[in-house]
Amino acid sequence: MLNKIIRFSLNNRLLILVLSVLLMVAGVYTATTMDVDVFPDLNAPTVTVMTEAKGMAPEEVERLVTFPIETAVNGATDVRRVRSSSTTGFSIVWVEFDWGTDIYRARQIVSEKIATVMDALPQNVGTPTLGPQSSILGEVLFVGLTVDDKLKIENGKLKINSTGTHEEHESHPDGNNSQFSIVNSQLENTSLQDLRTLADWTIRPRLLATGGVAQVAVLGGEVKEYQILLNPEKMMHYDVSLGEVMEVVSGMNQNATGGTLYEYGNEYIIRGMLSTNDVDEIGRTVVKRVGDSSLLLHHIADVKVGDQRPKFGMASLRTEPAVILTVTKQPNTSTLELTKKLDATLEDLKRELPADVKVTTDVYRQERFINSSIDNVKRSLIEGAIFVVIVLFVFLMNVRTTLISLVTIPLAFVAAILTLNAFGLTINTMSLGGLAIAIGSLVDDAIVDVENVYKRLRENRALPTAQRRPVLTVIYDASKEVRMPILNSTLIIIASFVPLFFLTGMEGRMLAPLGIAFIVALCASTLVALTLTPVLCSYLLGAKNIESSVNSDRSDKEPFVTRWLKKGYTRLLSWTLCHCWPVLGCTIAILIVALVAFFGLGRSFLPPFNEGSFTINVATLPGISLEESDKIGRRAEELLLTIPEIQTVGRKTGRAELDEHALGVNVSEIEAPFELSDRSKDELIAEVREKLGTLPGVNVEVGAPISHRIDAMLSGTRASIAVKIFGTDLNEMYRIGNRVKAAVENVEGIADLNVEQQVERPQLKIVPKRDVMAKYGVTMPEFADMVNVLLAGEPVSQVYEGRRVFDLTLKVGDDSRATAEDIRRLIVDAGDTKVPLGQIADVVSSVGPNTINRENVERKVVVSANVAGRDLRGVVTDMRRIVEEQIELPEDYHIQYGGQFENEENASRTILIASLFAIMVIFMLLYNQFRSLVQSAVILVNLPLALIGGVLVLWLTGGELSIPALIGFISLFGIATRNGMLLIERYNDLHAEGYSVVESVLRGSADRLTPILMTALTTALALIPLALGGDLPGNEIQSPMAKVILGGLATSTLLNGFIVPIMYILIAKKESKK
Repeated sequence: MLNKIIRFSLNNRLLILVLSVLLMVAGVYTATTMDVDVFPDLNAPTVTVMTEAKGMAPEEVERLVTFPIETAVNGATDVRRVRSSSTTGFSIVWVEFDWGTDIYRARQIVSEKIATVMDALPQNVGTPTLGPQSSILGEVLFVGLTVDDKLKIENGKLKINSTGTHEEHESHPDGNNSQFSIVNSQLENTSLQDLRTLADWTIRPRLLATGGVAQVAVLGGEVKEYQILLNPEKMMHYDVSLGEVMEVVSGMNQNATGGTLYEYGNEYIIRGMLSTNDVDEIGRTVVKRVGDSSLLLHHIADVKVGDQRPKFGMASLRTEPAVILTVTKQPNTSTLELTKKLDATLEDLKRELPADVKVTTDVYRQERFINSSIDNVKRSLIEGAIFVVIVLFVFLMNVRTTLISLVTIPLAFVAAILTLNAFGLTINTMSLGGLAIAIGSLVDDAIVDVENVYKRLRENRALPTAQRRPVLTVIYDASKEVRMPILNSTLIIIASFVPLFFLTGMEGRMLAPLGIAFIVALCASTLVALTLTPVLCSYLLGAKNIESSVNSDRSDKEPFVTRWLKKGYTRLLSWTLCHCWPVLGCTIAILIVALVAFFGLGRSFLPPFNEGSFTINVATLPGISLEESDKIGRRAEELLLTIPEIQTVGRKTGRAELDEHALGVNVSEIEAPFELSDRSKDELIAEVREKLGTLPGVNVEVGAPISHRIDAMLSGTRASIAVKIFGTDLNEMYRIGNRVKAAVENVEGIADLNVEQQVERPQLKIVPKRDVMAKYGVTMPEFADMVNVLLAGEPVSQVYEGRRVFDLTLKVGDDSRATAEDIRRLIVDAGDTKVPLGQIADVVSSVGPNTINRENVERKVVVSANVAGRDLRGVVTDMRRIVEEQIELPEDYHIQYGGQFENEENASRTILIASLFAIMVIFMLLYNQFRSLVQSAVILVNLPLALIGGVLVLWLTGGELSIPALIGFISLFGIATRNGMLLIERYNDLHAEGYSVVESVLRGSADRLTPILMTALTTALALIPLALGGDLPGNEIQSPMAKVILGGLATSTLLNGFIVPIMYILIAKKESKK
């Protein structure tokens, strides 16, 4: 089969060249049109169910909303975990499905399950809504809106206030101002209410209309609301009941329809124009007749435009009040292309906004991380390719042979790109990383073929003219000689990468594109070595070129570097063969030390990502007001802005409406992009923690945008380690959590140790006096209306301003409910009379939970922690030991551990099992080639030799064994095995020719020194940029792999040149004695 491929290529050289060019063109075109992202899709199939339950306490939300939804979806097909959070007026349920579940099928399952419990939900809660289909990489952009204090609009003129200057420019309604564009003439500055209205009704719809946008969540500012604020005293004076008012105002602002009228041959639509956005007209609505006059709405209520209450969230940029829009993309959407579209849309919008509204997008742009990551990996690719060129030219000292070998790289790259595109994958740091790791190995097959062809052509040309064979015949025979070693070495390396595809979950999805790119590129390089390489040799190393080489003075000489290396190596090898046992003993001793060090390495899941931005959670005590939480968040911003590397910050306190990243009003999430200068990221994080640690009474967690979301996906907590305490009583669980925290806070390497804030928040309970209510004839529905309408407020209609829609809400004025005592004195209807609310109900202070979190239908409290300066598994092991020794749990309470370490343990176990099978496959491939169990075992000696260097490099660079590093070890075994194959094969050939065992070893080792060093150096040196650039964005995953392969290849190549010859001689001697 392989012989036929080589012969076909040489017989159809022009066709092979044309196909290669076409492949290059197709690959380049595909690469320019493929989506580019930072990572593959890492999201577990998750469906989010959000339900607004306005005014409900957390325990009522849990019992009446969350629990029915959880019960319905729990146990559904392919559901692996159900998490939920019940907070004031809001329920959110995350339904997580098994990896590989089709997300559309998952959403259909959840929709069907929710439909079965709709009738069981209270009537006053919203409809359960499925969150947008997105991923943990879905948030692509934060759009911040602020009011520029330097721009003031007074008397229709735009003033610019700055130090030492004062200018005025006319503000034109048509927006054609020479320096500023103002669509509508303003007489006052943009308020926070105007800012929020612009965000909700101008900016958000335009962003949602951009192709690829899944959701735009708006937070901050003041939501506009038309309000009817009842005055209980005036209602008492005019003897107006709440029921009478409700009857009048319900749907009062909706137009009526009068059918149609046919007159004069026309059809007229009859409309009753009740709708208005004039508060004076709304106030003139008749409530009832009092004697001969009409009682109007404004007689008993204040009708005005106000800010919606209660308010659940605030936002700021650089400590200034702001509105932040979070743009989430749809799946399979290019972040870079979408960001360009969004930028263009925002540029158009800026011309329509008031002049003092400033739009910023510099707080969070995922595009920055993607571009920096891709650029860094590309740079590593280019630098690695330069190393390959240098190595090839130094060893070959021939431009033509160097060029023939290098052609393999671009062809292998485009083959990998086309394959990734066919699988529906993107160009990302993982796929490019696979190519960067493979770049040195891609030329190995071509090197073996070119070197053999070049040698045979020179030998043929040195013969008398009559004995010379045709050039194509020589090239065919030379390529045929090395076809099986080329194929077997490729298969062995592929086998070593196979364990990577046994990984499941997030790590499997992350590393699969790397493995696909590496394997496809390697297979393509083998195919090129069997097809295009012989063709190029026939053109570039043909009769004329070889003749000029042979006729030169150096025709019989190897390059100086090769001759110098062979001379030194032969001397060392001769000395080694004379001291076999001491050399073996030292090697075994070093190997034992390496094995001990290997099992002593710290363990971690994935290296930390350098995303160029911090995501910082600042949590205060539950029950704190939104205003006080905002002050603490602003103070945190001020502290962060004192750090030189942080130039801007954006903060979200609380939550937006129907936002799946729901936070309590006591929690602020701060986004802080940074640029490193004179110190490391670890030093910067230490200062961030130190400065924020000065804030009293807060819990601080420092993470990164994507890392935070990965942690949340793995454990349900935005931290690397989650100690989950399950039980029934939240107070008892909180006490256990504090005991756990106190027990483990001195564990070395632990950071951001926090107990989920479950301190009970204050409540005001209004408990009906049923006997008194019976005396007055007040029914329970009437009592519920008093509480719902008068205190909470109830939307009774809508007000339309063009295409904008605002609620018309009925409630009492804030003055009538400012304190608990005001609520007790609130005048309410009691049959035919009016009495204070305190007369028919007890108004008492109480406490209740702030948030109730659940997992698989059990309540939980989480103790979360991150790791700094130590390996993850070591910290978790110490925590487990301490908790088991010191924490005694009550009956029906238990503890589970979650986080990245779970995935690390599972992945390590999978890799171990899969790698054993991979080694068995490698051994069978070796046996297939050499037909000797002993020689196959000798070649596998390279595996422990490679282990030495890999462990040494890890120990020198931090001492942590992550999953990528573990994959590096397995991959290294296949790459390192190639060297042993080349030696044993040459020894066998020479021995068959009649040389003694020692002579075969000496001559064979010298003959194979050049290809072994070339293949090893091209592979190893090409990895240097990745190994040294591990702190750069995009290189984090590939760097541990590169370090292991680089270090392991160095020791295996060095020791392979001495240990394999010794083993071969010892085995030969043993067999000769039999």
